[in-house]
Amino acid sequence: MTALVGNGGRPRLANIKQKVTLVAQVRLIVVLGLFALAITTLLLRLFYYGAFEGQVQRSLVSTDVIPVRADLVDRNGVPLARNMKMRALRVIPEKILGDKNKLAMQLAEIFPDTPASTFLKAMKKDRPSYLRRRLVPEDANKVHALGEVGFEFPREDERFYPQHGLAAHVLGYVDADRKGVMGMEKALEERLVDPAKLAEPAALSIDIRVQAALESELGATMKKHSARGATGVVLDVHTGEVLAMASLPEFNPNKIDATALRHQVNDVTYSVYELGSTFKPLTVAAALDAGTVTNLATRYNATEPLKVGRFRIKDDHAQGRYLNVPEALVHSSNIVTARLADNLGKERMEEMFRKLDFDDRPEIELVEAGRPLWPQNWGRVTNMTVSYGHGIAVTPMHLASAYAALVNGGIWRPATLEKVGPDKADPGRRVFKASTSARIRQLLRMIVSDGTGRKADAPGFRIGGKTGSAEKPKGGGYSKSSLVSTFAAAFPMDDPKYVVITMLDEPKGIAETFGQRTAGWTAAPVVKRLVPRIGPMLGVVPDESRDVDVSELTPLLWRPKGES
Repeated sequence: MTALVGNGGRPRLANIKQKVTLVAQVRLIVVLGLFALAITTLLLRLFYYGAFEGQVQRSLVSTDVIPVRADLVDRNGVPLARNMKMRALRVIPEKILGDKNKLAMQLAEIFPDTPASTFLKAMKKDRPSYLRRRLVPEDANKVHALGEVGFEFPREDERFYPQHGLAAHVLGYVDADRKGVMGMEKALEERLVDPAKLAEPAALSIDIRVQAALESELGATMKKHSARGATGVVLDVHTGEVLAMASLPEFNPNKIDATALRHQVNDVTYSVYELGSTFKPLTVAAALDAGTVTNLATRYNATEPLKVGRFRIKDDHAQGRYLNVPEALVHSSNIVTARLADNLGKERMEEMFRKLDFDDRPEIELVEAGRPLWPQNWGRVTNMTVSYGHGIAVTPMHLASAYAALVNGGIWRPATLEKVGPDKADPGRRVFKASTSARIRQLLRMIVSDGTGRKADAPGFRIGGKTGSAEKPKGGGYSKSSLVSTFAAAFPMDDPKYVVITMLDEPKGIAETFGQRTAGWTAAPVVKRLVPRIGPMLGVVPDESRDVDVSELTPLLWRPKGES
């Protein structure tokens, strides 16, 4: 075999092998270079994501979760109102392909609280409109299954009330532009939309557990007595904080419709009532303060109705004898209370009511605050009738704040629906002497243990209070068939912490109450059931070994022979 030889005398075969090896090496270097470049790019990309895009993403997430309106929570941090991204259901009428009548019927089956006619009307409009807001996923899936292209499911910011109708009149609601319409949503508007505070929930004073118990007991009693409405307040006597506020019937702020609009009036702070005999302890307190009553054993003539001009003041629980002050409260005597007011004089009576803010709207954050009906001519007869709660109309909130001052040592404070921090309570103003407050605590306890408020007594909780049953004004007079029954209470009376007001609007008598519809039979039992439910939640445990010392007053109560 002859070897191939090139011009330079070098073997041609060896030259070819070198060229092949060189090309292979170059290709390998290129591949390795590309691989190294890819690895470098990947590492740089990962570094970029970690160092920069991660921050951008976190920023985007943070921006997305910052609400356009701050949350509302109860005093323990339980959510009451919050912003959530939720699906809505919109219809584009011109895109509807199916039969509109059939679709309306199908939607009514998915949303049984809305009639088919409402859906059909929306689908016949010449513009897009919402069929539903706050759409839950299950319902969205059902609508999707209808296969209609004319339906859209936009994702929107919505104000959601997780407790539904609970505390609705306290919370209120927002409009389509997410602006507060009523309640604390409106009262705290500036605070809730302040960009610097969006991430910080606004804490209200209410305790949702106490609120639930109050609404539960009021609702059951309202139904039981077929009442038009029911109202209640639980108030801290030392801070003015409202632990619960209920106005029934309630509404659901998640769904503002015609029914909700009918029930959105807050009867606690807006509606005014003649609250009857619940005013009697206030009159007694004013007389004690002024010194027109110095000896509780002094007896006043209640043997017959009191005639003042053409008017006659009589007792519903007539005893037909002379009564002292403890007996007058225990038996709820209009006659004796009127005599006390007459001795006190209209100037001092009016001054006391003004100190309690009975001449102005209730002092609380809510815009829904009603103006009292103040007597235009405060003459002698008016002075007597207002002493037992007739001729003047105030809100239940007025009464709650007044009773707090009666039992807390004599200091009136404005009510508040915002949580009060330690040592941050309003200093208030003195309305009654501390000694007067101490005496009233004894008398209120006696009303429950021995008087018209007996059905409010709950063993171990030392409840005190006063009944009030007032006929509603009608046609220049009063309607015998329309009664407002109120019970104003406080507990525990040996160291008062909370005031409880319960009120029923036009309750009906039932067999269980022997046809009676007065406060002692209707409103007082609500307190008896409510206090044992909420007391332990609020740190008040039953203790039957403790009570208010009324030993010096007990001998003043006359009892028939043989009755202990």
